[in-house]
Amino acid sequence: MPRLRADIVWQTEAPGQVQLDARLIELLRALGRNTTLRAAALEVGLSYRSAWGMLLDAKALVGAPLAELQQGRGARLTRLGTALLQADERLRREMEPLQTRFEVAADGPASAATVPLRLAASHDPLLAEFCERIAIPSGLLGDVSFRGSAESLALYARGAADVAGFHVTIGGKPSGLLRPLRPARDRLVRFAEREQGLIVAHGNPLKLETFADVARVHARFVNRQRGSGTRLIVDELLAGAGIAPARIRGYTTEEYTHLAVAATIAAGRADAGIGVRAAAAPLDLGFIPVLRERYWLILRERTLATAAARRLVDALAGKPFARLARKFAGYRFEHAGSVVSIDEALA
Repeated sequence: MPRLRADIVWQTEAPGQVQLDARLIELLRALGRNTTLRAAALEVGLSYRSAWGMLLDAKALVGAPLAELQQGRGARLTRLGTALLQADERLRREMEPLQTRFEVAADGPASAATVPLRLAASHDPLLAEFCERIAIPSGLLGDVSFRGSAESLALYARGAADVAGFHVTIGGKPSGLLRPLRPARDRLVRFAEREQGLIVAHGNPLKLETFADVARVHARFVNRQRGSGTRLIVDELLAGAGIAPARIRGYTTEEYTHLAVAATIAAGRADAGIGVRAAAAPLDLGFIPVLRERYWLILRERTLATAAARRLVDALAGKPFARLARKFAGYRFEHAGSVVSIDEALA
């Protein structure tokens, strides 16, 4: 059944009451965590051009910039941008206890409406491109935010997201990350399989093959943020090799996306990091495969009955997504869009 929900919308008080882009707040939030607009855009699944255009549009609407880009110093929020972000976060905290959602009977006249779904997901380059090029323009997804797997699943579990994206190692043991999943309530939709590994400089000048090599030569490492599924993989690999995190130079240096890790290495600010092959390939970086993963989308069974969810599943199984996915190195997507039970998927 289609569901309705309340949300915060920022708009001007001028004649016409023009609304700010719904993704602007997420972009501002990401700018608060990153030093460049490019990194912030990657985190929220936008191209640099789209993010820059969004900031320019907002400046024209409110009459002052929300962020400043300074040559050689990256990007930062202005006082107005910080104030807007703080106001939005305050309102969301105040609204959370009041949020309610209701369903419209399928035989009513409103059943033809498609309500965009909210997605919280672990960052993935292919998923970000799918959102920007297919899902958002077609109205399948509304709010899209890239966070760690743990945070995404937590948002989903408390009803703050309709869809969550996370990844698990093929052949690996189930982790505590999956505790929010409920077999009787939830269903999984296949997205893709992907390669994770060490991303290194072009030509691998330090001859790195394993984390033992990273520790031995004191290579500068760039990590993913705490709570991300990839950070859990790093910790598991270190523990399995008997390497204390303190032996990894740069273990506490964090980036929020695979692409940001690759960009850090390409810029010469790190020697190695961990990420998907698709992040290394466009920058002509070296890649040493370590493991394969399945990336899943999780939805409640009742959500799968909505028009938006059915269209989302169809889009993943369609030819436009297949054409898009073929451009990304290290992915397999033959079964994208198929729906399976949790017990079947994680057996």
